[in-house]
Amino acid sequence: MRSGLLFAFLVATMIPAGAQQPGNSNWEDWRFLLGKWTAEGGGQPGQATTGGFSFDADLQGRILVRRSYSEYPATAKSSAFRHDDLMVIYQEQPKGTRAVYFDNEGHAIHYTVAFSADKNTITFVSDVTPSTPTFRLIYRRLKDNSLNVEFDIAPPGKPDSFSKYVEGTAKRK
Repeated sequence: MRSGLLFAFLVATMIPAGAQQPGNSNWEDWRFLLGKWTAEGGGQPGQATTGGFSFDADLQGRILVRRSYSEYPATAKSSAFRHDDLMVIYQEQPKGTRAVYFDNEGHAIHYTVAFSADKNTITFVSDVTPSTPTFRLIYRRLKDNSLNVEFDIAPPGKPDSFSKYVEGTAKRK
């Protein structure tokens, strides 16, 4: 009994402040993403001026939830706007880790998730549909424990022809 309490204490102390401990799902490799992050943008065309995101365990650790926002300045062609999105990450057998994404612009995207061999990069690739673009979202852990975040798009019918759409860095709050 005491060893169980000690284990729970040791695991709880490894989780960033404010994050919940994942339950029966295997989220160990995700620990470097748990918590709140501030994104760095320059406000140039296509770049947010401010933004951030969080990764938190939910449903007693059965899922991870990412909430994200970006604020974009007005340009000559558009007024200022805020982008909000929500992603639910879950285990689906036998497919492995999956995610579903929703945003305030009406998009819904289903992703398959994979880790690099060194567990420092998590890549989300959308399901391929013939008449729509394919999306790729990449989180890379950097040596200073910040993140590189990249979002790529491939045109319809060419699911492996990704072009970088936006890229930035994020630091833990």
